[in-house]
Amino acid sequence: MNHPVKIKNALVSVYYKDGLAPLVELLNKYGVTFYSTGGTETFIKDLGIAVVPVEDLTSYPSILGGRVKTLHPKVFGGILARRPLESDQQQLAQYEIPEIDLVIVDLYPFEETVASGASEQDIIEKIDIGGISLIRAAAKNFNDVVIISSKNDYKELEEILANQEGNTSLEQRKEFAKRAFNTSSHYDTAIFNYFNQENPIEVFKQSEQKAQVLRYGENPHQKGVFFGDLDNMFDKLNGKELSYNNLVDVDAAVALIDEFKEPTFAILKHTNACGVASRPTIKQAWIDALACDPVSAFGGVLITNGEVDGATATEINNLFFEVLIAPAYSEEAIAILTAKKNRIILARKDVKLPAQQFKTLLNGVILQDKDNTIEGPEQMVTVTTVKPTAQQLEDLYFANKIVKHTKSNTIVFAKNDTLFASGVGQTSRVDALKQAIEKAASFGFDLNGCAMASDAFFPFPDCVEIASNAGIAAVLQPGGSIKDQLSIDMANEKGIAMVTTGVRHFKH
Repeated sequence: MNHPVKIKNALVSVYYKDGLAPLVELLNKYGVTFYSTGGTETFIKDLGIAVVPVEDLTSYPSILGGRVKTLHPKVFGGILARRPLESDQQQLAQYEIPEIDLVIVDLYPFEETVASGASEQDIIEKIDIGGISLIRAAAKNFNDVVIISSKNDYKELEEILANQEGNTSLEQRKEFAKRAFNTSSHYDTAIFNYFNQENPIEVFKQSEQKAQVLRYGENPHQKGVFFGDLDNMFDKLNGKELSYNNLVDVDAAVALIDEFKEPTFAILKHTNACGVASRPTIKQAWIDALACDPVSAFGGVLITNGEVDGATATEINNLFFEVLIAPAYSEEAIAILTAKKNRIILARKDVKLPAQQFKTLLNGVILQDKDNTIEGPEQMVTVTTVKPTAQQLEDLYFANKIVKHTKSNTIVFAKNDTLFASGVGQTSRVDALKQAIEKAASFGFDLNGCAMASDAFFPFPDCVEIASNAGIAAVLQPGGSIKDQLSIDMANEKGIAMVTTGVRHFKH
């Protein structure tokens, strides 16, 4: 049933007034009576339009420094009254309450105030009470009332009223009510999460207003949506829209590159690194990262922590890739890299990333702190007779950074700030090790003197024996197996160094 409602009275009280004037002027054209407060009241008057102060309606002034303005039965009665119900109509008449058919209200900028680093007192004052109550009341009574809770909806309502001679349909009012409850629930979630930082209650509440519909999900038959603000994270300089799989790879690439301070280039495929190198220049880092596995690099995601110049861009341009991420590009580099319209070129901004991560699982959600721990040479405990050299400690540190961001079970070989090979996502650690050895051999890498990192402990000494026979000279593992000593004894027997870190880095 259409159930059209013509707007007679409107309550307008907003924080953001951008784009409001044309809507108010149109409503005035249809003879709507305005009720308002404070700055919005002045705004409407300045348009040359008559407005009734809410204080005149309620016979109460704004009190407590503006904390109480609209919280009154004459306001909420006019919003919540059920028009077809005779008893409600009798009470409206008895208490001289006008029917309010339209509520235009937004909320104090709570999230923006928190993000600004304001004091707790200022933050608390930005918890809206009257506004949130008006939004909920009007949305609840959508059968007879229009609720506009965002400046983004001003233009749409203006077009509806212009096309329908000042009327709205039930379907339109219900749609605006849905948006209003989204506004109120998001607002409450932000407030709760602010209060839940210390001694948190173990509940899961997340709300993200910005959404980008993706071409599809992991596969073409799956729907995909990204909830978040990519524009806050990257400037897209070229290319098509990021896909679901692109985003997963980009997330993995950003997490990996953030482990490195020195000029580094990394190449990822299906979230695993297939090439990583740190060098004095970004160009040399790219050349040596690509040499790790030029086959897997085809169609990969590339990321660096330094500016890409023209010479580096010329080298990169020889490879087909999906995405390139860097903090900056020279003008020459941009001209080179954007010559092909589909490749995605992203300039990364300096944005603080969330400290936790979550995903759906079974009939619920699992949440955890991000793995922000990484063990350097100072956390490595030598457990063998042979001690690692200073260079081997640095190689183990480099390998440990990569193994942390590689799918378990995993083994990583590294030497001289270069990834030599890795075995990823295997069902046994021995299989991961053998895969890494085979990979290194296929690209001509000599493993003699190389460092090896494992994401978890060795349950048996076989991995140490196989690694030593392949030329590995130093091994890093977290330790913690009841059979650790067997692996240590094997390392001593083979004359190689082993360190433990006490920290496991599974990535499932």
